[in-house]
Amino acid sequence: MRIVLPPRIEPDAVANGDPAAVVTLGGETMGTMWRVLYATRDVTGAQGVGAAVQARLDDLVAQMSHWAADSALARFNRSAAGSWSALPPDFARVIDTGLRIAAQSDGAFDPAIGHLVDLWGHGPKGLQPAPDAAAIAQAHAAGGWRQLRWDAQAARLWQPGGVALDLSGIAKGYAADAVADMLAARGFRHCLVEVGGELVGRGTRPDGEPWWVDLETPPGAQVSPMRVALHQMAVAGSGTYRKGEHGLDPRTGHPPINGVVSVHVIAQTAMLADALATAVAVLFPDLSALAPMEVAARILVRQGDMVEEVLTEPLQRLLG
Repeated sequence: MRIVLPPRIEPDAVANGDPAAVVTLGGETMGTMWRVLYATRDVTGAQGVGAAVQARLDDLVAQMSHWAADSALARFNRSAAGSWSALPPDFARVIDTGLRIAAQSDGAFDPAIGHLVDLWGHGPKGLQPAPDAAAIAQAHAAGGWRQLRWDAQAARLWQPGGVALDLSGIAKGYAADAVADMLAARGFRHCLVEVGGELVGRGTRPDGEPWWVDLETPPGAQVSPMRVALHQMAVAGSGTYRKGEHGLDPRTGHPPINGVVSVHVIAQTAMLADALATAVAVLFPDLSALAPMEVAARILVRQGDMVEEVLTEPLQRLLG
């Protein structure tokens, strides 16, 4: 078992043997499951906490769902050509980060590929016939982050006409961060939050142990297990074997052909880890565009009948 340790321990975030109990909650959101573990002395108040978590997640769905026809995202996708749309705060934060990662990765992560996602049968339209070259070219030309204009100060986004957003590669990560922030605002600073496999860990368990998380390994991959001490950190994954992962290269409109089976990224926030995992899965083996961000990633790549593991240097430095 290999252990990934946090780069630093935050003294104010350590429970130091606090006799609190750990409460576990869960539910459904974004077509997947959410789970929360948090330390508290008020175990009887868990029902109210669970309701608050679900309400927070429902609000995020109302803002950024690619599937809900009445979401703020869906309304932007239908907005008139040449119009500005004011975005609600969470949606605005996700777009701001998404466009920044799109620029850094030269479009390997792209929040504006809704038409391509639908074309390949990964959107609300469901399964579709295999697209031909002409259809792919048309959907590719209709999207792309470079067509958008973002006014960060006013939190408004320009619709050039027909561009469709899809935030499935970043929204679940943001949702995990948002729930952890909400719990902290309610006084619960020690928690582990998971939304659809994207996780964020704050503080420690009551016994002083970190929130231990084992990285998921695809079926059939023979690699040594890796466990992460998720203290003031987040981890997110992307993989062609996972349900709901579309595995598209936004730059070509086709699935990548680099053999990547899965990627896990450890970062300060789950939103950042989520987007970077998507970008790494597309860019591998040339990750030079992301070098300034020092991405800590575990990458599993299929080589014939074998699966090879690649650890980026920033991740190697976290191994204890």
